[in-house]
Amino acid sequence: MLMHPGELGQSRFSALMIDKCALVPLAACAFAVIIFPLLDFFNPSSQEEVASGVARLENRIFWPAMVAISVVLVAKNRPRLAKLTWPPHIICLLAFLAFAGASVLWAFRPESSLIRFVQQVMVVTSCVLPAMLAARTADIMRGLFLCFVLALFLNIPFVISGTATVINNGVTLVDIGCPGYFAGKNYLGECAAIGFLLSLYEMIYRGRRRVLGIIGGVIAIYLVYVSNSKTALGLAFVAPFLAGIVLIARKITGISLAFILLSIPLCYVVLSSVSHYNMNLLSYKVYGDATFTGRTIIWDFVQNEIDRRPFLGWGYESFWLVPGSPVFSDAGGWVRQMPNGHNGYYDTMLDMGYLGLAFLLVFISATLHAVGRVADRDPARAWLVLSLALYVLIYNFLESLLMRGFEFEWLVFLILAAEIGRYWQPLPLRRAAYRSRSSRAGSPGHLARPADAPAA
Repeated sequence: MLMHPGELGQSRFSALMIDKCALVPLAACAFAVIIFPLLDFFNPSSQEEVASGVARLENRIFWPAMVAISVVLVAKNRPRLAKLTWPPHIICLLAFLAFAGASVLWAFRPESSLIRFVQQVMVVTSCVLPAMLAARTADIMRGLFLCFVLALFLNIPFVISGTATVINNGVTLVDIGCPGYFAGKNYLGECAAIGFLLSLYEMIYRGRRRVLGIIGGVIAIYLVYVSNSKTALGLAFVAPFLAGIVLIARKITGISLAFILLSIPLCYVVLSSVSHYNMNLLSYKVYGDATFTGRTIIWDFVQNEIDRRPFLGWGYESFWLVPGSPVFSDAGGWVRQMPNGHNGYYDTMLDMGYLGLAFLLVFISATLHAVGRVADRDPARAWLVLSLALYVLIYNFLESLLMRGFEFEWLVFLILAAEIGRYWQPLPLRRAAYRSRSSRAGSPGHLARPADAPAA
């Protein structure tokens, strides 16, 4: 008898169980997407604090506490840690992190670079290590959904009672969107889009999960609309569609997801060089703006600075918001006030050169390839994690997200990497034998959620 996804939620293998290890990355995400933005809303940072780039007191207390908790959990779960199989993409992540640390040695401002690197070590430690140690039945992705749907609910009164962000374009006042309790309207759009993708997955289940998924999806669409974040709205639909297409292509051809997905930008580069039809022209036709809201001006400046230190860069986060940085002497007008280059791949090259970009691309490729292991055991979960991963990776072309400070999109990507890594663990022999017998007997049991997979 076929098991409907909703019925999976009633099985003994899909009972929700969030153990202590799983709570740590979820608490980190809740802090980044709910607690800290609310604290900043009611007690905003001054212009001087923003310009200095120094972490607020809340961050200086919370993240060390998360690391301390993670260390305690590791000490208490040493047998579980010893049995872990570290997947290649997690090893690539650690190599990328190690290279970022090494870049402190040649950074423009070593002291600033070291502080920001230590902050990043705390973020990666708090999100990845506890998640990898979590019990197989712990459903981290459902916990992530509950975190984001709570953020969506909390934003509603701020949107209803708040005011939209308004700018003067030289002719009239223009309403550019509502930020909710976030510092900017794009953050609300990004939060709502991620909540929408998580809600889509919840909708495949019956009962209360489907109801809550539908409610979360409706609220997410409303919030991304009022935020006027066009990119977030577009990617909220493009990412799951693209994820479904490439998963089908992998199933038919057996080709790695990394190869299929990385061939898309390669084809774009070839076709745009031949036809001269590029994203700038597409942006102009869709939005009437070929500069991606002024981003191309920033990118031109960033490219010039990359050319000055092409191989090793200026050091990890040792360029923007750093006293004496070339951005204050070489950049013109409003560009010198930017906190980043609004493109995570450009910023990686700016910080760590082309060698750093190579580390990042290897990590991304290994992560996308590892999603195939998830697809072999749980196609629906693979569609969810791939949709979220593609959303973050594509959005990283327009905002600096990957390994940048305490961005909640980066935390989501780290949790995704850990979730994918959990599926990399070998199946227990007893359960593997059961699956093998079911397949030989022609039973559809292989369609059900594997016993070792995180619970739905």
